[in-house]
Amino acid sequence: MKKRVKDKKQNPFERIKNFNEVTFGFEKEEAVEEASRCLQCKNAPCIKGCPVEINIPAFIKEIKEGNFQKALEIIYEKNLLPAICGRVCPQETQCEQFCTLGKKYEPVAIGKLERFAADNSKISLNFYKNIHPNLKNKKVAIVGSGPAGLTCASELARYGLKVTIFEALHKPGGVLIYGIPEFRLPKKIVEKEINQILDLGVEIKTDVVVGKTITIDEIFREGFEAIFIGTGAGLPSFLGIPGENYLRVYSANEFLTRINLMKSYLFPEYDTPISIGKRVAVIGGGNVAMDSARSALRLGADEVVVLYRRTEKEMPARKEEYENAIEEGIKFIFLVQPLEIIGDEYGFVKGIKIIHNKLGDPDESGRRRPVPIPGSEEILSFDTVIVAIGQSPSPLITQSYPELKTGKIGNIIVNPETCETNIKGIYAGGDIATGAATVISAMGMGKKAATAIISYLLSKD
Repeated sequence: MKKRVKDKKQNPFERIKNFNEVTFGFEKEEAVEEASRCLQCKNAPCIKGCPVEINIPAFIKEIKEGNFQKALEIIYEKNLLPAICGRVCPQETQCEQFCTLGKKYEPVAIGKLERFAADNSKISLNFYKNIHPNLKNKKVAIVGSGPAGLTCASELARYGLKVTIFEALHKPGGVLIYGIPEFRLPKKIVEKEINQILDLGVEIKTDVVVGKTITIDEIFREGFEAIFIGTGAGLPSFLGIPGENYLRVYSANEFLTRINLMKSYLFPEYDTPISIGKRVAVIGGGNVAMDSARSALRLGADEVVVLYRRTEKEMPARKEEYENAIEEGIKFIFLVQPLEIIGDEYGFVKGIKIIHNKLGDPDESGRRRPVPIPGSEEILSFDTVIVAIGQSPSPLITQSYPELKTGKIGNIIVNPETCETNIKGIYAGGDIATGAATVISAMGMGKKAATAIISYLLSKD
């Protein structure tokens, strides 16, 4: 069996000086070679691992035979954001985890082949329209233009519904635009796939904060018969320790938004600088922590250190992103947790007091719980701290519309099969319903909600 084809990347010493995409993607010959590794299993276990159920063996077969356009057509039947998903979805814990070849060898590079098909073909999404005469003039509102909202909107537009997306920021895309760095997901890719959805007839209204500039009730009064809420998890979590108000302490949300959406990395071309010191600490061990650490390095930090309370084995970050961070010179200190952020007389960060941990029994997540070791405290010198320990669902809509039933973390409670809330005609999906999760899982909920909304509107007739 041939080895998995490795895609080429920028040299680490060069890429830490720019925000250009790190991986180059497959050339045509490489894509065909990798596609030839697929066993074309009849039971296709990989499909079961895909939240939007792409016919993976079918599109890979077309790539193998050189039919790249046909491959993209097959993907578009289930997923209208393949260039995005091929770059940022955790395929290793989804479709590729179930790849039969992976039981003995490396699994087929499904995500990289999806990216290849999207990058090397172009199809009008109008080809996929299936206008239903009883739905043609019905209006549906989508709140939030992240992965869940875009997916729900595009699925509804296929059937001829009049879909309007209300987006709070000045650019659509949600976390795809403000949260994921350019070197991992170029914004031109996001804009290209959003423009294709607009070609289906979807309207996007930016700078509209639902719950402030317009209410849920007002949306219904404007003639919308159903609403899908996909406002994500934009509320940052903090440590709750002394010193978090010092200058140069950032939540990862603020740090990445200022870099990605406000283009601070292009200062002075964009007049939106971000203050960063020479020695940066990033607290956390997920993908957001990796994005923050790698961005800080590119902004000119001399040293970036990730502090994580468990070990490398328990880190939730994607293996690929962790390996990229190591290649780029990011340092890691495991089994430590901050007790206090220490500042100087001018109000700036100058260090972090930490305590060392050992691993105890597993907690509710199944990972071994970090247990502080008494007397192991020490102070580490840093002049910037980025807190990347997770996000919670945005509370704006639930506060302004308290009739919606919510869970412990402020998430909107929905029927897992239909994404319907406790209010008739209102649906929700993505991180606002689940808490912070993946792009593709949010898209899966957007598809479920669209199917349920169509059924709901038809039943009203």
